[in-house]
Amino acid sequence: MKKRLLAAVLSTLMLLSACGNGGGNDTVVVSGKMWTEQYILTEMLALVIEEKTDLNVEREEALGEVSILTPALEKGDIDMYVEYTGTGLKAVLKEEAEQGADADAIYEQVKKGYEEKFDVTWLEPLGFENTYTLAYRKGEGIDAETYSELIPYSKDMVFGAPHQFYERPGDGYDDLIKAYEFDFKNTESYDPNIMYEAVKNGDVDLIPAFTTDGRIQRYDLAVTEDDKGFFPPFYAAPIVRQEVLEEHPELEDAVNSLAGQISEEEMSELNAKVDMDKENVEDVAREFLISKGIIEE
Repeated sequence: MKKRLLAAVLSTLMLLSACGNGGGNDTVVVSGKMWTEQYILTEMLALVIEEKTDLNVEREEALGEVSILTPALEKGDIDMYVEYTGTGLKAVLKEEAEQGADADAIYEQVKKGYEEKFDVTWLEPLGFENTYTLAYRKGEGIDAETYSELIPYSKDMVFGAPHQFYERPGDGYDDLIKAYEFDFKNTESYDPNIMYEAVKNGDVDLIPAFTTDGRIQRYDLAVTEDDKGFFPPFYAAPIVRQEVLEEHPELEDAVNSLAGQISEEEMSELNAKVDMDKENVEDVAREFLISKGIIEE
């Protein structure tokens, strides 16, 4: 009798536990990198999943850079985040684009590589590219519209970048200075959200700014063109573990409701609202999705 009672109690506890965590299989963990745009995109992914599916969403925002996020996906610690095609190509797959490949071909190359190597797939691009531009303060006697035109100035310049940029293989600092033969006077390492203040205040002279960062316009920084095509296209797209899509096929349609919905100008303005106007990330993401008719008010 006691054994039967104990078994019944244990069975009930296990059932309650399963109900409490959704059975362990109906929660999607959405993550991202450690800068403003990624905070916003993490929240957008979470909101559309909550709106368009019955899945629970766990937000693991600002988990880290690609060196942390990729193993987290492989282990199943997270299920999804927004990545950029250029980062996937060079920093993760360590591949080069095929000769003459356009942005769509590179997307397909990266998608295939992730599926084969990590069992992770790329969903449809969000509509904007966030690549690098080398940015500097205006009015400092520098007259350069391309990376190459910066070369003669570099010997008198302090270069400031996020710590991760100095460690990136393929498209990071070491490869950049080889490609353009820069000879910077010194280098400094900053949090990605601090380096704009650093160049604005004169603590450094040049930064690898993100083209969708609203502070470029707000701080009236000069930008330059990657005239040698050192950086590949950096189109933003959600990536997700294939196992999760197989378990929850409704997830793909939900997230793809964001496809092509965010322009570079819109992403820049969203970033500026958070960074400059100090608006709340959740409010900025929600208001944008409502304005696009992607979620309801």
